[in-house]
Amino acid sequence: MDKLAIFSGNAHPGLAKNICKYLKAKLSDAFVARFSEGEIRVKINENVRGKDVFIIQPTCPPPNENLMELLIMCDALRRSSAQRITAVMPYFGYARQDRKDQPRVPIAAKLVANLITTAGANRVLTMDLHAGQIQGFFDIPVDHLFSVGVFTEYFKKLKIKDLVIVSPDVGGIKMARAYAKRFEAGLAIIDKRRDSPEKTEAVHILGEVKGKNAIIVDDLIATGSSLFEGVGFLKRGGAKNIYAAIAHGVLSGPAIERLDKCKELKELVISDSIPLNSHKRHPRIKVLSVADLLGEAIKRIHNEESVSSLFD
Repeated sequence: MDKLAIFSGNAHPGLAKNICKYLKAKLSDAFVARFSEGEIRVKINENVRGKDVFIIQPTCPPPNENLMELLIMCDALRRSSAQRITAVMPYFGYARQDRKDQPRVPIAAKLVANLITTAGANRVLTMDLHAGQIQGFFDIPVDHLFSVGVFTEYFKKLKIKDLVIVSPDVGGIKMARAYAKRFEAGLAIIDKRRDSPEKTEAVHILGEVKGKNAIIVDDLIATGSSLFEGVGFLKRGGAKNIYAAIAHGVLSGPAIERLDKCKELKELVISDSIPLNSHKRHPRIKVLSVADLLGEAIKRIHNEESVSSLFD
């Protein structure tokens, strides 16, 4: 482990410290700040020549700042003769722009993949991508982890009976099926119509939810429009207690206000892939740590061991 070096930008230092705690390693020293005009300033304060380097940096809000920090850190480490640089991005920003769904729009996820590779990253470790095909946007190896095991462990402790797993849209069926298999529970899908990137309307439910306790599973919650619309629709369909298991708690715009108004949602469970700021905390938000999952993946990558068992 003497050849292992773990760095963190300013996006989520708390997660980086917890990963280091799991690995029983120290967080490497780097200066990541700003010049007076706002340009990002990076200096690696220790020798990394020949080392296996991991940068913990989700590209969460503010996404542009955190992405540029990651790119500049990669460049600094590459120029410092690091043997291998792995960008650990628990949350991969720009993932929703993964295809041309309208005329004259970019595929920003591909652009970000190119930037990370050009900056000097040799490998990417990420979790619960919005679209699985983003792995193919990279010309370097990508290890794609899933938080389903962390969420399953939590909900099994609650011993919820008459359970049904709900996908908030047709695109989330694969994730919902993975949860349903682990819980040996039923599966339901909310058929919805998307009016805009941030507004959706539920149309009807495919599957049986009446008299059941429901867990809505999804990869991210931004403004919460889709989730809270689905909660109301499930309640009208006769569901009893409703929970949500969301991998990435972006919680932008009016998300917290909507959660406060949505009394039908018993608990919103998210991972700590994105830091939960003090103004976003809520008594019905539960945060589960993925530090051990990411730490185990880092250890296996460093030791050249198989990571495939962590993909399930």
